[in-house]
Amino acid sequence: MSTLRNKVQLIGNLGNNPEIITLESGKKLAKFSIATNESYKNSQGERITDTQWHNVIAWNKTAEIIEKYLEKGNEVAIEGKLTSRSYETKEGEKRYVTEVVCNELLMFGGK
Repeated sequence: MSTLRNKVQLIGNLGNNPEIITLESGKKLAKFSIATNESYKNSQGERITDTQWHNVIAWNKTAEIIEKYLEKGNEVAIEGKLTSRSYETKEGEKRYVTEVVCNELLMFGGK
């Protein structure tokens, strides 16, 4: 059961082109968001689609693959873990961020 702790699996479409950051150490970081959709019928029988947005980051080799092959609109499956962090803006406001740290990636379709 320990392999199920903090495990996230999502299939969705990239909402924008990935942002690739190369750190001073040479490590690469990819940041992007994916949209997942869920459809259901409401009490009037109308089909409703609910879209949720998820912030995703990936490191090193996974980030290099993302940089090379992914762009806005691509459908992907990701597996990773949820992380939360906070930071302070220049105006002194505290902000909270929840992200999926991707450790496995499956790309659908071709480039």
